[in-house]
Amino acid sequence: MKRLLALLLCAVMLIVSLGGCTTLVKDSESGEYDKGAIIPMYIGTQMYSFDPTLAYLNDSNVKILSMLYAGLTDIDANGKLRLSLIDSYKIIDGTDGVYKMTITLKDTKWSDGRSVQAEDVIFAWKRILRVENDCEAASLLFDIKNARDIKSGMKTIDDIGLTAPETLVLEIEFEHSIDYQQFLRNLSSPALVPLREDIVSKSDDWAKKPATIVTSGPFILKQATYGGILRLERSNYYFLDAENDKYLDKYVIPFRIETDYSKTLDAQLTNLASDVATINSANTIFFSNEIPLSQRAAYKDYVTMTDLMSTHTYYFNLRNPLFQDARVRKALSLAIDRQHIANDIVVFADPATGFIPNKVTNGSVGTSFRQEGGELISPTANLDEAKRLLNEAGVRGGDIRISYYADDDVSGAIANAVKEAWQQLGFTVTAYGVRAAQNINDEALYNDVFHNLYTVEQAADDRWDVLAIDYQMLCEEAFSALAPFATEFSGNGVDLSVDVSGEEEDEYPVIGHITGYESDEYDALIEQIYNETDKAKKIELVHEAEQMLLDDMPIVPIIFNKDAYYTRSDVVSGFGCDYYGTTDFKRVKMSNYMAWKQIFDTEAATPTPPTPKA
Repeated sequence: MKRLLALLLCAVMLIVSLGGCTTLVKDSESGEYDKGAIIPMYIGTQMYSFDPTLAYLNDSNVKILSMLYAGLTDIDANGKLRLSLIDSYKIIDGTDGVYKMTITLKDTKWSDGRSVQAEDVIFAWKRILRVENDCEAASLLFDIKNARDIKSGMKTIDDIGLTAPETLVLEIEFEHSIDYQQFLRNLSSPALVPLREDIVSKSDDWAKKPATIVTSGPFILKQATYGGILRLERSNYYFLDAENDKYLDKYVIPFRIETDYSKTLDAQLTNLASDVATINSANTIFFSNEIPLSQRAAYKDYVTMTDLMSTHTYYFNLRNPLFQDARVRKALSLAIDRQHIANDIVVFADPATGFIPNKVTNGSVGTSFRQEGGELISPTANLDEAKRLLNEAGVRGGDIRISYYADDDVSGAIANAVKEAWQQLGFTVTAYGVRAAQNINDEALYNDVFHNLYTVEQAADDRWDVLAIDYQMLCEEAFSALAPFATEFSGNGVDLSVDVSGEEEDEYPVIGHITGYESDEYDALIEQIYNETDKAKKIELVHEAEQMLLDDMPIVPIIFNKDAYYTRSDVVSGFGCDYYGTTDFKRVKMSNYMAWKQIFDTEAATPTPPTPKA
């Protein structure tokens, strides 16, 4: 018995000692701990808004947003569900006709010190469901009582089945029994993170600068100057009681992560691969997940690569008479050599053989929707068949403008490759890089003009012919990506400008998909999938929906995106990733960081490069 007690005591002491460990250096004179490492990296493409419900047209955006916001759940690299902000949950399934999930949140705080509350979840979800807001993630919430009727304008936002009986308690009411585990997995979607009403309601530009944004994730936005510095710093409130917890790095190790967009990435990457002792501090980085196109072939065997839940996709504006015949759209798709683009241009990518990428599950963890569905699109071009279809449709050419995100070199390179392919079919093609515009009222802010194009209104005004986006899967199941192409599931609400006072049912018309795609058959299939309760039958119907969408081809999938990062493993370590493929920086350590800090801390004097460890 004494031996057992001794072993238990040792185990308790070990746990206590591990829980009190810190990576921070303690000053011998003051007894104070340093804040931690300042790590220069190159993370993603320049962003102009950090609003998590908007910034999903470029795969780099997701990488940065995942560092700023915490979701209710997360899915790890192996597909296992993890409770992030959720402490516990309870399900009532049909008792007295009640279908409810009660979620108790963990005790954590926003970056300004206020607690993350159930009301923050309710506000964020209501914001998505309001008829005046466009958001494709709306269908992820349609299981909630009255959610669909609210988005279609038949009920008000106050009818939603969401309540907060206590500060940290969220009650979700459903109209019938649902797949509750899948609902929890859907809550891992980056679009469904909590938001603060008092912050968002202050200004349309609330998510554009450090002074007006608050975040719930491991890092805060400390600086964002466009064409300059992106500086993220550890949040002192992320699952941390700043008054009672001794070590700031209990949950997040790096103090600061910094990207300098003003410096040439090629030069920084050269230093990343150089010897530590000869590093030019002005251009040093120790991690990059944006390898320049010119250097990708050389780095291919040295990067860590993972699939992203993202497909680089071209949207056709079907209001353009040139694209109204499906044969023309198919011809344009057939002309694209996806294998060449993926292997020789982008390098870190796979040719898209469907719309749904490889990581999306086929109904259960460890399965692949893409592998089960097979190739629905040929990875190689077929110009002869493309010309035959155009001839059959009576089309001899026309003007096409491809609009892409100018800050993304990959999108530009793909646009030029597609331009050449379509020119071979006799079309006059322009590849147009859309750049941000400086805000008239605030010179420090920029408006993301490319994202502004991604609306039904802009498409209806013929502001774009073809829009190049990185379509982010909203969660790890395929239905959520296919559903928005159905009118009732588009997430675009209703047209409030229409006078319906004289109509028989007095209902506003629902706004369909941004492309203008309309198909009664597709709408009916998506509705059938939504109502299907048999999992095997449901996934079979989802495969039919993808096939139907690609037969009609309002969109052209081009490549499946991959994340590829290169790091100085002798200096930094501890990187991980989640199922979405985004990198986890919370546990990143930097060896000999105090010596490096002399170089990277802007307040330091006379920097001297540290001697490499043996």
